Amino acid sequence: MTKKSRILDQLTRNYLFAVVRGKNVTDGVRISEACCQGGLKNIEVTYTTPQAGEVIRQLSDSITDEEVVIGAGTVLDDITARDAILSGAKFVVSPHFDAKISEVCNRYAIPYLPGCGSVTEIIQAMENGSDVVKLFPGGLLGASYIKDVHGPIPDVEMMPSGGVSIDNLDQWIGNGAWGVGVGSALTRHVATDGYESVTVEAKKFVDKVAEIKKS
Repeated sequence: MTKKSRILDQLTRNYLFAVVRGKNVTDGVRISEACCQGGLKNIEVTYTTPQAGEVIRQLSDSITDEEVVIGAGTVLDDITARDAILSGAKFVVSPHFDAKISEVCNRYAIPYLPGCGSVTEIIQAMENGSDVVKLFPGGLLGASYIKDVHGPIPDVEMMPSGGVSIDNLDQWIGNGAWGVGVGSALTRHVATDGYESVTVEAKKFVDKVAEIKKS
């Protein structure tokens, strides 16, 4: 199994992606660590976080759990993609498709999950080497979009980001989502209840996925 295949296999086994948007390096690290403590093992550190590369570097150096995969999100160009990879990112996510980002990720054997909102964009991403695409915005497209796309394009894997909640997880899973991204729902109580609240919310998502898959 290739490096890229191994990473993709671990990502889909972990299933849930924590989309981390920190206010600074410390905030980004602490949110990420709290997510891990709650059982989330795919950590997507977005480049809207100041010094996101440093957050990725610190997490890559400090987290010893081999099931945890640290990656980068909101990557808008190839320069940022390279910075993320050199900082230790094992996957790269963007809100759009960019051929230059795809080229950099392929060069380093790192999965690139571009944001796609149409069949045309999905095909373009596949033709440029993406094995998985991010459905964005997920809340606008809806869970049934996965099933609709799988009709004419059965081989594409899709991960929604945006619009994913505890209440609609069963819909995304039932329609064949390869994984799901969860963001603001994890940090909604940080201001009042601290980082421990992130761990609590993360565990709720982990437990819900286990419950749905078991049934």
